Amino acid sequence: MLLMQLSSAHGPAECEYALQLTLRKLLQACAAEDLAVEVLEESRTPAGCRSVLLRCERETPALREWLGTIQWIFASPFRPRHPRKNWFVAVQRCEPPRQLAMDGEIQFQSCKASGKGGQHVNTTDSAVHALHVPSGIAVKVMSERSQHANKRLARELLAIKLAQHNARSEGQAQRLRNQQHWEVERGQAVKVFRL
Repeated sequence: MLLMQLSSAHGPAECEYALQLTLRKLLQACAAEDLAVEVLEESRTPAGCRSVLLRCERETPALREWLGTIQWIFASPFRPRHPRKNWFVAVQRCEPPRQLAMDGEIQFQSCKASGKGGQHVNTTDSAVHALHVPSGIAVKVMSERSQHANKRLARELLAIKLAQHNARSEGQAQRLRNQQHWEVERGQAVKVFRL
């Protein structure tokens, strides 16, 4: 799977129009390669698109050719007699957020509970230390009197912590995409199109 972000950065309306043209050309190239492409996010404007996030089923050499700056050369359809003729769009790879599944291996280790509870606490291994091996997230549960109940509670706590981890990972990926949105290199284009 490949995530690609197309961005006009903070360019004028002509760059947004160029992004829409780039998206059309890129989708045609993917169709020619028989690649399934899905538009995940699209920030539309009256002139075209400010940014688009695409998910491609696989990465191919033809898609890698699109990564970088795309230059469009055309007269502005929005501002007649405007001297600028070069408009730039960025196509960047985005890392997908790392999602951890609860299905992974969980290691349980029994231990003695601490605190109040009398002789029962001191003699039985009812507390549970649970470790989600793929992520390294660990919890210790000793609130219930039986080991079975503590294991059930430990699984629930691990599920909550994994959901929080996945939400943080998604937030970091979104911040990185927002940062990439503003980074368009002018010049050194990997593809140049003329209208």
